[in-house]
Amino acid sequence: MSLIKLEDSTKKEIVGKLQLYFSDELQQEIGSFDAEFLLDFFAEQVGNYYYNQGLADALKTFESKIDDFSDSIYQLEKDTGKKPTD
Repeated sequence: MSLIKLEDSTKKEIVGKLQLYFSDELQQEIGSFDAEFLLDFFAEQVGNYYYNQGLADALKTFESKIDDFSDSIYQLEKDTGKKPTD
């Protein structure tokens, strides 16, 4: 499996959020380098869990839509006058 790579602008935004979290919640200052290092650590250690959950959520949504399409198609069926057999 390929490594998950974030856009530089996204990574910069997350680094800022980590710095803000550390400042607001932990009353600790953390530099950009340390915040980026922490982000890389979390990405390597837990990122795949979030990625896999995202795939599972997408598949669940896709399957739901397929069920909706199937129902819509069956509603288009015309009565042939034949009685269903048991």
